[in-house]
Amino acid sequence: MSDQFSNSQVIRKPAVSTKGGIVAAQSRRAAEVGAEVLAAGGDCVDAVIATTFTLGVLEPWMSGAGGGGAMVLYRAQENRVEVIDYGMRAPDGLRLEDYPLTGGAASDLFPWARVKDDRNLHGPGSIAVPGVVAGMEEAHRRHARMPWKDLLAPSVKLAGEGLLVDWWTTDMIASSAADLRRYPASAAAYLLDGLPPNAQWGIRSVVRMPQDALKATMAQLAAAGPRDFYEGDLARSIADDIQAAGGALSVRDLAAFRAHLREPLRIPYRGGTVYATPELTAGPTMARTLGLLQKALAPAQGGPDAVAYAAYAEALQAAYRERLKDMGDVDGRRALGAEAVAPSCTTHFSAVDRDGNMAAVTQTLLSTFGSKFVTPNTGLTMNNGIMWFDPVQGNPNSLAPGKRCLTNYTPVVAEAADGRRFAAGASGGRRILPAVSQLVSFVMDFGMNLDTAIHAPRIDASEGAIVIGDVRLPQAVREALRGRFDYEEARIQTQPKKFACPSIVLRDGTTNSGATEPFHPWSDAIAEA
Repeated sequence: MSDQFSNSQVIRKPAVSTKGGIVAAQSRRAAEVGAEVLAAGGDCVDAVIATTFTLGVLEPWMSGAGGGGAMVLYRAQENRVEVIDYGMRAPDGLRLEDYPLTGGAASDLFPWARVKDDRNLHGPGSIAVPGVVAGMEEAHRRHARMPWKDLLAPSVKLAGEGLLVDWWTTDMIASSAADLRRYPASAAAYLLDGLPPNAQWGIRSVVRMPQDALKATMAQLAAAGPRDFYEGDLARSIADDIQAAGGALSVRDLAAFRAHLREPLRIPYRGGTVYATPELTAGPTMARTLGLLQKALAPAQGGPDAVAYAAYAEALQAAYRERLKDMGDVDGRRALGAEAVAPSCTTHFSAVDRDGNMAAVTQTLLSTFGSKFVTPNTGLTMNNGIMWFDPVQGNPNSLAPGKRCLTNYTPVVAEAADGRRFAAGASGGRRILPAVSQLVSFVMDFGMNLDTAIHAPRIDASEGAIVIGDVRLPQAVREALRGRFDYEEARIQTQPKKFACPSIVLRDGTTNSGATEPFHPWSDAIAEA
């Protein structure tokens, strides 16, 4: 490791505890909105819906109505866990001849062959059918207590205020500015004279980027309801914008889209149970990882030692080898897939209410700012889900019309042998699974509370043979890993991230606690007042 950063700096973000509800999210302001819903008597699912749409306004580079995702819900009264899957899919009208190969490798997250003009990476041709609104529709139908329009009201208000520019906003926009400036509506939404906006030094200076079109869209969605996004005026506006720019997504694609209620994967672990997302997520790989860990790891007193971290690395590498050989979707069957080596653009939040209902929610646009394409009439930043597919035909995960996307996200709800329940997940592409697996182990193997677990150093083993260790690991652990693996070290840092960014809530008896990644500048766990 070669860098110029301080070796003595200490950053901590204490877990919070309460008898009330908690929302733990990558945006403090979004978590506050969710906590306010809980304080007003809302169910955990009400908080999920309000937080989701608020995140789409506050961090539009990570998620929003133009993306997709999944949630794992625990319903306390019925003692039941369920999954709502609203992952994206390719438009039915997509034409393979529009994605000719040019030779060389793709320039983004996946090791694909390059497509002419990077049509599968950014722009209207990269957009898959978005699922977030359908996911929230299904969750609201099943469990919400509060009116849909009330839950969207905070996002309308915040969009009316405009996107607040601080150094984190600038950093996120700067990372994608070269592609954002290709599309007029995107440049207008996020750039000033073709360059990223900058926060000012003056104590009373405030820079905001107007979100007028997005405000109007959120107001329309609040008033007309979620089906308007798929069958009404919003659907027609979204499809018209995308097709006018040369994309395939149509009103018919939107009208046909539905979220799906699925049975969770039930993973026995250390006398408890982990419930994960099934099918084309990283849930099956989580099951394999924990199965290997249960055999290889003998929990020791005092927390994970060198033997434990080596077991994490070996289990993760073995599970990933299997995943990359045996995942994908060909006519609904599992098949070969490939995944992002670099972190993708995702948000994760977890929530618990005073009754013990829980949610682990992961949503994504795939790349940072997704397709980099903002629909001019709606102000929505759209996903680039087409990039999930191999553009070379004849392979199991090859691009095809109507096909479902293979994803990396891994939200989980779990019950430990000691009776504690928790909901967890993370953002960070392939690095999500290692982070969530270790958090599960920290709580279920070593009995950690959230404050200890969120600050415990982790490894990452999602980059093939390389194992990446946190420089804060004890020296004996670092030496042991270096002796057994192709080992590199990195810092938990704000940017660029070398580890995933988790958010977690836990219930012990009637006391709830919540914690988020200490190094993320915006994230926080917020308790209801």
